[in-house]
Amino acid sequence: MSKLGKRTVAIREGIDRKKLYGVEEAIKLVKERAKAKFDETVEIAFNLGVDPRHADQMVRGVVNLPNGTGKTVRVAVFAKDAKADEARKAGADIVGAEDLVEIVQSGKIEFDRVIATPDMMPLVGRLGKILGPRNLMPNPKVGTVTPDVAGAVKAAKGGAVEFRVEKAGILHAGVGKASFSEEALLQNIKAFADAVNKAKPSGAKGTYVKRVAVSSTMGPGVHVDPSSVH
Repeated sequence: MSKLGKRTVAIREGIDRKKLYGVEEAIKLVKERAKAKFDETVEIAFNLGVDPRHADQMVRGVVNLPNGTGKTVRVAVFAKDAKADEARKAGADIVGAEDLVEIVQSGKIEFDRVIATPDMMPLVGRLGKILGPRNLMPNPKVGTVTPDVAGAVKAAKGGAVEFRVEKAGILHAGVGKASFSEEALLQNIKAFADAVNKAKPSGAKGTYVKRVAVSSTMGPGVHVDPSSVH
């Protein structure tokens, strides 16, 4: 058996693939198995009873995790003049207008979140083919198109997580690091699950949250009883 095979078997040991664990036990199992040489991200995945191809079944939103994500978020802001100054003061990593459009068009994307003032959207709209597939397009629904650029930058830096359901009704996000305490991860997961429940679309029929799993970057998924994350 290869080294990887042994490692995989070892970290999967003690996890019943057919069992639904309470969220607290699931967090414990994931933390115990996060043995990589780096601080693994803890992820949550939802399987939702929606078909995002229908507009009335799209699930998207943003949530501020009470304990942050544990990762450094690099923020780009499209703004001019006083708004550009506000963004810089709030800690934005890259601020610009036409010059920032040119940077993005050249393929230099060194940021994780994009914020824009409303007047910049005709400019940013030109970048749809580049930013859209990377899920970076600013959107007023998740607070990334806003006159309050300082507030949006602080939220992005402080643990705001955007979520959007993908094909087949899967929605996933990082909710912290393996080094976080069990309590901090629990608070983050509950805040995230609460936001997903509140984002339930009008067209969702039947069971909304079908399955939930928690995992770390290199670890196995642990199936969670959906009722325990409410």
